[in-house]
Amino acid sequence: MNNSIPDPGSFRDPSGVVFRRGVKLYRQVNPCYKAQYEKLKSQGLYEELVKRGLLISHKEVDVQGIDGCAGGDSSCMVIEPELVPLISYPYEWSFGQLKDAALVTLKIHRKALDFDMILKDASAYNIQFLRGKAIHIDTLSFDFYKEGEPWVAYGQFCRHFLAPLFLMTYTDIRLLQLMRTYIDGIPLDLASTLLKGKGGFAAKAHIHWHAKSVTKHGSAGQSEQSAPHKMSISKFKMTALIESLISIVGKLELRGVETEWGDYYARTNYSDMAAEKKKSMVAAYLDKVSPAVTWDFGANDGTYSRLALSGGTNENKFVAAFDIDPVAVERNYTAVKKSGENMLPLLLDLTNPSPSIGFANRERGSLEKRGKPDCILMLAVIHHLAISNNLPLGIIAKWVASLTENLIIEFVPKSDSQVKVLLATREDIFPDYTEQGFETAFADYFSITEKKGIEQSERKMYLMKRHGEFGNDGS
Repeated sequence: MNNSIPDPGSFRDPSGVVFRRGVKLYRQVNPCYKAQYEKLKSQGLYEELVKRGLLISHKEVDVQGIDGCAGGDSSCMVIEPELVPLISYPYEWSFGQLKDAALVTLKIHRKALDFDMILKDASAYNIQFLRGKAIHIDTLSFDFYKEGEPWVAYGQFCRHFLAPLFLMTYTDIRLLQLMRTYIDGIPLDLASTLLKGKGGFAAKAHIHWHAKSVTKHGSAGQSEQSAPHKMSISKFKMTALIESLISIVGKLELRGVETEWGDYYARTNYSDMAAEKKKSMVAAYLDKVSPAVTWDFGANDGTYSRLALSGGTNENKFVAAFDIDPVAVERNYTAVKKSGENMLPLLLDLTNPSPSIGFANRERGSLEKRGKPDCILMLAVIHHLAISNNLPLGIIAKWVASLTENLIIEFVPKSDSQVKVLLATREDIFPDYTEQGFETAFADYFSITEKKGIEQSERKMYLMKRHGEFGNDGS
C-alpha cells in the first residue's frame, strides 16, 4: 500500500477513494468512473468550473493508488487536488457560509447541464472554503445527463441545504446544529414540523409538500426518486428548477438576530489605549513565534486573528478563527469574503468541540484530527471556560497542549469587571482561579516565555511554549 492512508470519509463512493501519502493528499479514480472523468475533462466543464472558482483544481500524477487500483486494474488514475488548509463541516459554518455553499452547488449543477452532465450528489460535505470563497472539492461528483431523468441529488440538496437554511431563517439560527446529529442532512419531515408552516411557497414546495411525498412513497416501498413530482423531467424544466432554487436561496437573509457576543467589541471593558496596547502585544508575540498556521479560540469578528496574517514573508499564512457566536462568525465571514484573506471563520463551542461522527465515528473527524496549528490564540476566553463552565484550569491546559506547541493566552482575574459579572449570580467556588493558580496549572504543559500586563487593565498576556512533544498517553 506504499504507506497510503485511505480517508475514512470517502469509503461510500464507488467512483474513487481519497488517500494520503505523507503530507500529500490524492484521489484515486476507479475504472468504473473513467468515462465520466474523461468527459468532465475533455469537454471543457472542468476547466470552466475551475476558472470560475467553483471547483477545486487538481493535477494528474504518476502515483500508484491504494493496492494498485480497485479490482486490480493497473490503469487506475490518481489525481492530486489543491490542498484546503483546514477541512470544515456544515455544522461549523455561519448562515452565509451555508448559503454560499448551496449556491455553489446549484451553479455547478446548472453549468454541468450545458455540457450534458449533472452533479450526482449534493452533499454539503463536498464544499469547503478557500480565502472566503466556497468551492466544490469532489471531482468525482459528476455523471452523465440522461434526458427525462430527474435530478438524483434533489432530495439530498433539500436535506443538506434548503432545510437548514429555512430553519435558520424562519425558526432559530442555532438549528444548523441538527446537522451534527443527521449526517445526511436534516430529515424533511422534521424540518417541516419545526418550520410550522413558515417560509412561503418555496418552503411549501421544497420542504412541506416534499416531506409528505417522501413519507407517502416511502411507506409504499418506493424510493424517494420515484415520487410523482420527480418523474420524467426535460432538461429545460430541470434548468428552470435549478434557476428557481438559485433565486430562492439567494433571497434568504437573516433578520433581527441578536446573540450574546455579536456586538462584543461595542461593550468591552477595554479603553481605546488598552485595546491598542493589547493588539501591539499580541502582534509582538506572534512575530516571535512566526506561525504558518494559527487557530484563534474566541475570535469574535477576527479583529485579533488578522494580526496573525500580517508581518513576515510567508504569503501562505492561514488562520482559523473560531467563535461560539453565530452572528460574530457571520460578520467575520462577510469581512473575509470582501478581503479574500486566508482566514476561515468557524463556529465552535470550546466546551463541546466538534466530535468525530458518522459510521464507526470516523467519517467526519473531530477538530484535533483535522489539523494542528503552530500557535493558538486564547484572548479573553479563559474566564468563560473556567468560571462560566466549571472547567478546571489543568484540564484546559492539557487539551490545548495536545493541539499546539505555542500559546498566546490572556488571563482575566476575578477583579476584572467582566469576571465580576460572571460571579454576580453564583457562588465563587473557584479558589484556584488566581494568577498563581493559572500559571501553576499551565506549567505542567507549558513554559512561560513572556508575561506582560496590559496597560489600563488588570489582565495579563502570556506567551507560552509547550514542554517537548505531547505523547499519546496525554503526557
